Amino acid sequence: MSVLKDQDISLTGKTLKVYRYAIRQRKPIGIREVQRAFNFSSPALASYHIAKLEEAGLLRQTTEGYVVDRMILENFVKLRRLLIPKYFFFSLFFAIGAMFEIILFRPSELTREYVFATIMIIIAASSYAYETIITVMKKRV
Repeated sequence: MSVLKDQDISLTGKTLKVYRYAIRQRKPIGIREVQRAFNFSSPALASYHIAKLEEAGLLRQTTEGYVVDRMILENFVKLRRLLIPKYFFFSLFFAIGAMFEIILFRPSELTREYVFATIMIIIAASSYAYETIITVMKKRV
C-alpha cells in the first residue's frame, strides 16, 4: 500500500482529531496527554491512534514525545495554533475588492460593465465564503 493510501486510511475519525491536535501543539505530545485531551478510556487507545499516524509517516517519536513529522493541510493554512481554511483568504480578498468597487470606484453614472463587474466580485466573495463555511463544518484536513 502506498503512503498516500495509508494517510487516507489514517486520517479519519479520532485519528484525524489526534493529528489535528498534534498540529496545533507547539511542543511534543505524549500518549497520556492525548488520552486526557480526548477522554480516551485507556492509554492504549491513544497509543493506537498515534501508532497509526506514525505508521503513515505523519508523526515521529522523539525523546520528549511525538512530534508532527509531515503536515498535510490540503484546505488549511496554519497560523500559530490556528488552522484557517485557505478559502477564507480568497473570500476576504474578493469582499474587500467588492467594497472598494462599491465605495471608491463607483462611477457617477451606473454602467452595465460596472454593475456586471460588481456582481461578479460579490458572487466570487460569496462562493469562497460558502466554501470556507463548508470546510470548517466538515473540518477537512
